Amino acid sequence: MVIKILIQLKNINTDNLSIWAKQAKTTIKEASVIQRIPLLAVANPNWFAVHICCESGESYGYGDTACIFPLMSLIKPFSLLYLLELLGSKKVLDLVGFNPSQMPFNSLEQLITDNGFPRNPMINSGAITVANKLPGTNGNHRTQLFCEWLNQLANSNLYLDADILASVRNNRSQVNVSIAQYLQQTQHIENIELALDTYEQICCISGKVEDVAKLGKLLACESSLVNSQHRQIVNDVMLTCGLYEASPHYAVKIGLPMKSGISGALLAIVPNQGAMPAASGAIASYSPALDSIGNSVAGLAFIEALTHNL
Repeated sequence: MVIKILIQLKNINTDNLSIWAKQAKTTIKEASVIQRIPLLAVANPNWFAVHICCESGESYGYGDTACIFPLMSLIKPFSLLYLLELLGSKKVLDLVGFNPSQMPFNSLEQLITDNGFPRNPMINSGAITVANKLPGTNGNHRTQLFCEWLNQLANSNLYLDADILASVRNNRSQVNVSIAQYLQQTQHIENIELALDTYEQICCISGKVEDVAKLGKLLACESSLVNSQHRQIVNDVMLTCGLYEASPHYAVKIGLPMKSGISGALLAIVPNQGAMPAASGAIASYSPALDSIGNSVAGLAFIEALTHNL
C-alpha cells in the first residue's frame, strides 16, 4: 500500500481531491464534535479541509482551508521530535516507552498497569511526560520556544491561541490531573502544574491545514533540518500508536504513519523511500466530527479513499 502511494502521490490533482473529499464527508453523520471543551464544541461538523505537500514542491488544497484550529494531540509527534533533537534518543527512551496501548488515550488505568511508566508519547501520560522536559523557564516560555522552532523549520505560521487555551484551562481534564499526580508519585515528573500547563499550551498551538501539512514534511522528507533516526522514530511510533487503540487496525488497513487530534485535525505521512523521493510528502486534513475513540471520521475516510484509489 505504501509503495503504491509513493509512486502516485505526485500525480494527485484537484479533481481527485474533490471526489475523495465528497466521499469522505458522507461519513460525518456517523460522528460528533467533542463537547468537553466549549470552543471546540461550537465547530461546524460539516467543515472539511485537506492540504497535501509533496517533497517535489507541489501542493494541493481543497475545502474549508481558511479554517484555523488547535492541533491538540496532533502536536504530540512534534513535541517528541523536539525532545529527541534536544536530548537524543537514549535519554528520551528512558522517559517514555514506544509500545501501543489497547486503552483510551487518557487512560489512568493503563498508566497504573505500567507502574507509572508512560507506554508511548502519543497518549496523554507520555505527552505530559514529554512536555515536562521541554526547555524554558515556564509554560509560556516553553511554548514560545517550541512554536518558534516549528515555524522556523517548517515555514509554517503556527501560534498559541489564547482563547482556546482559556477554554481548555476553564475545563481542565481531571483525568489529566490524576495522570500527572500519578506520574509525580512514580517520579516521572517533578512539578504537576508546570507539566500540565506546558502540555495544555502546546496542545493549543493553532494554524491552518496547510501549516499541518508543512509540519508533516519534516517527518516525510530527508533533510538537514532533522536527524534521520529521530524522524524514523517518530514515524514508527505514529504508525503503531498515533490513532490510539485504533492504531493497529489502520496500520494494516492504510499503512501510513498518522496522528489525530480531538479538534478534528489529522496528519498522514508518506515517507521518503529512496527510490521515489519526489513522491513523498504529507497529507493533512481537518474535519471536527469524531468517532468514539477521538479520531476524525471524515479525515480517516479521505486518507482511506486516497490510498485505495492510488
